[in-house]
Amino acid sequence: MAVETKKEVSKGTVEQRMVYESGNEMAAYAAHQINYHVMGYFPISPSTEVAQFLDLMKANGQHDIKLIPADGEHGSAGICYGASAAGGRVFNATSSNGYLYMLEQMPVQSGTRFPMVMNLVCRSVSGPLDIHGDHSDLYYALNTGWPILMCRDPQAVYDMNIMALKLAEDPKVRLPVLVASDGYFTSHQKRRVQTFAHRADVHAFVGEHSPEGFKHVLDRNNPITVGPYMNEPDYINNCYQQSVAMYNASEVYDRIRQEYAELTGRDYPILDLYRMDDAEVAVFLMNSASEIIKDVVDQLRAQGIKAGSIAPNMIRPFPAKQIAEALRGVKAVTIGDRADSYGGHGGNMTNEIKAALFTQGVKDTLVISRIYGLGGKDFYAEDGHHLFELAIEAAATGKVAVPFDYWGHTPGDPTKAPKRVLEPMKYEDLKTGLITVDRDEATGKLKVKVPPVRQLTKKPKRLAPGHGACPGCGIFSGLELFFKGIEGDIVALYQTGCAMVVTTGFPYSSHKATYIHNLFQNGAATLSGVVEMFWERKRRGELDQYGLKDDFTFVMITGDGGMDIGMGPAIGSALRNHKMIILEYDNEGYMNTGAQLSYSTPLGHRTSTSNVGKHQGGKLFHHKDTAQIMAATNIPYVFTGSESLPQDLLRKAAKAQYYAQNHGLVYGKILITCPLNWLSEEKIGQTLIDDAVNSCFFPLYDVEEGITTITYNPEDKGKRIPLGDWLKNMGKTKHMTRPEYAEALKSFENEVERRWQRLKAKHENMYL
Repeated sequence: MAVETKKEVSKGTVEQRMVYESGNEMAAYAAHQINYHVMGYFPISPSTEVAQFLDLMKANGQHDIKLIPADGEHGSAGICYGASAAGGRVFNATSSNGYLYMLEQMPVQSGTRFPMVMNLVCRSVSGPLDIHGDHSDLYYALNTGWPILMCRDPQAVYDMNIMALKLAEDPKVRLPVLVASDGYFTSHQKRRVQTFAHRADVHAFVGEHSPEGFKHVLDRNNPITVGPYMNEPDYINNCYQQSVAMYNASEVYDRIRQEYAELTGRDYPILDLYRMDDAEVAVFLMNSASEIIKDVVDQLRAQGIKAGSIAPNMIRPFPAKQIAEALRGVKAVTIGDRADSYGGHGGNMTNEIKAALFTQGVKDTLVISRIYGLGGKDFYAEDGHHLFELAIEAAATGKVAVPFDYWGHTPGDPTKAPKRVLEPMKYEDLKTGLITVDRDEATGKLKVKVPPVRQLTKKPKRLAPGHGACPGCGIFSGLELFFKGIEGDIVALYQTGCAMVVTTGFPYSSHKATYIHNLFQNGAATLSGVVEMFWERKRRGELDQYGLKDDFTFVMITGDGGMDIGMGPAIGSALRNHKMIILEYDNEGYMNTGAQLSYSTPLGHRTSTSNVGKHQGGKLFHHKDTAQIMAATNIPYVFTGSESLPQDLLRKAAKAQYYAQNHGLVYGKILITCPLNWLSEEKIGQTLIDDAVNSCFFPLYDVEEGITTITYNPEDKGKRIPLGDWLKNMGKTKHMTRPEYAEALKSFENEVERRWQRLKAKHENMYL
């Protein structure tokens, strides 16, 4: 794409500076200049970086925004709604299924008229899982009541974020505003960007924050009820007022963008019309692709073809009249939608433009619809030429041969269907009989016989080699050791996370047994449905034909934050007591999205959203004790395990299988290394795990039918070490040994000791 120098170096009346940054960086940069009060967030690719950059700036003292890491996107939306209702300026960023997870909160915020700004860094919606950019999440936003601004490049991300706040807070609007950019195309693309040189000029443009003039919950002299139950006709009146505010947003935005153009020299009209004055054929595209198409327009113009392009800078409210006027006199237009409205004979933009043409009396313009670029598929000039060829053909013939289709897809070829690469595991190899579990009639406790690990090496690995995990990753050695203690067939569900992503790159899979994937928030509920269907179909005699020799063992694998966003469904499954195992690999962060803090990250530990600097020393609160939380649900069996004591973990795996097949839900937690994000050497992974256990940070115990037993006590073995001996070998915690972080280290040590002493008390008293 040709660089538009005049656009990139614009002049205005305010002092500006040039930076070279990505779209995500510019969203964070605008937010830090505005200096919002609160940002509630949860990491999801590709929007994760926005919070990361803001946290790094926070650690360096560049802004005062209160950054609140939520337990999931639904929680982050709730944080933002509450903060908005309390009268402050609020910011957020999300993508894809994260946006869908918070979706029910979106109409609540717009319907109660509390302004904020949220960046939607657009990405494909699962399933199957794809983390690259298209507009399938954006199209879900169209009916939420939020004005939507569009950003085709990092410069627009910066500019729109500043204009969005002014739009949201305007008295004629008072609505939350969505700023949409393309994931990985714009979010990670580095470009030259002009910014306000001084924060004071940003504040002068958006206006100093003043909650006066609208209601909020912190005015004790004027208490209000937020979100009351409404009957007809009050509800329809409320919706009408919201509708009026939405249409006002178009007029207000037009005024704001003109003010902004005078200051910066950069203008963002509601419609970006390129060579449309006398165009006979046109293409409509949004965001990043709309810049590429301009080169195609120039090439066609050089051939004597009157081509033009249309791209909106705002799609809510939809600029129906402006688009119809732009297409009046155009013989044919191809509309490219980067998401499908399945069954609607065209994407959302196609059908809205058709409605606009009909409403405005534009009857002669032929419309062609094409779905393109799904799953982040690149859009090139050649693709733009194809879209124009469709319009040129329609203009020449006076009809549209194929009104709706996909472009860029590959027709299936039955002869190239994927062949099985891995042979399924044989039942006889998995049911060795080397591990036995019996109940002691005298004590009521389980007796487990486990042979030396070397005797179990003949059991096949349940995961094939060749997955894409980082060197030194502890996930699969930990999982395989646990699986060595499981006899017979399993059905495994993996929540989104490193273990899932690196083992299932289509069309191949590293799993040699049946595997299911679902998102963080619903893994436990999904597997509980599988479990109950198994038992019901077995009861009805419908599974006899499949040669099942023993009952399946159902295992959900979670980690990388899956016990944060997925905690609610996990507790629900535990309370219902389904016959299944939830196994959490704890690597102390959201490692699959770039090592952000999770609720399992310990106090003071450095992550990409708990940076270390002059004004911040890593994570600010203690880690979650998931095992104790799950034990409080009174499930039959809870355990912690580690590769540092393989026999202990094997014994617990065998007990877990017994309870999961006979009594109900089991929860287990194993600590695993992540050298990449712990900033540690690969070769000391085993040492780090040993030290975590021997420092009592990660104690080994189980809770069997409510009775707690410490299965390894480093004090009794004379092996207990200071917590600092574990911390000093990881780059993410080396700062904690410095004098300026002595208070944080002491707090961490006290909490570890408190939990250890409480655990010992439970070990000694069966009623605790």
